[in-house]
Amino acid sequence: MTVHLLLEGPDGPLGEHVNRFHDTDDEGATLDRWAVDDPKAIVSNRVTWVELQSHAAFDAETTSVSTVALSTPLGDLTCRRYDTADGVFWFSIDHPGMPVQHESDGLRTTVLSIERD
Repeated sequence: MTVHLLLEGPDGPLGEHVNRFHDTDDEGATLDRWAVDDPKAIVSNRVTWVELQSHAAFDAETTSVSTVALSTPLGDLTCRRYDTADGVFWFSIDHPGMPVQHESDGLRTTVLSIERD
């Protein structure tokens, strides 16, 4: 699976990035990441499914959850919005996995496309 992302700061776009998951098995996958403007600078590492799942584990006492409509490059989506101490995360009900949008510390990351390889 290949996920294209847009990173934005307070003053506008910072660049597009790509996350590619491959060589998957029951324990995890290899994750390749690179900036679109520098495709030869690939950072590759092995990640486990448990490790990836832990990125979406939020403290129930400091997190509020709501269901919202979100207009994204993937279309109009129904999302679970998590307002946390670390930022705001929108998880699409129709696109399980990583958040389709995330805002934290003045930065926004938005999924532009998802390709199933």
